[in-house]
Amino acid sequence: MLAQAVEHLIKNIVDFPDDVSVRSHENARGELLRVRVNPEDIGRVIGRSGRTANAIRTVAQAICDHKIRVDIMDVRR
Repeated sequence: MLAQAVEHLIKNIVDFPDDVSVRSHENARGELLRVRVNPEDIGRVIGRSGRTANAIRTVAQAICDHKIRVDIMDVRR
C-alpha cells in the first residue's frame, strides 16, 4: 500500500507518469522504496534544494509505522 501511495503522489507531479515505478525492498536497515522516473523528471521529483524529495520522504514516513528509506533514480539505472 505504501508503494502505491508514493507512486500515486509522484505520478501527479511528473511529465512522464508512465515511466514512474516504485518497488519495495526489505533489507537489514528496514524497508527501502526505489522510485524510478524518467531522466527529464528527476529535477521535478527532487525539487529545489531537495525540498520535494524530502516532502515525499516525510509523507512516506507518516503513512507507515516503521523506518523507511526512499531512493529516487532515473529509469536508465
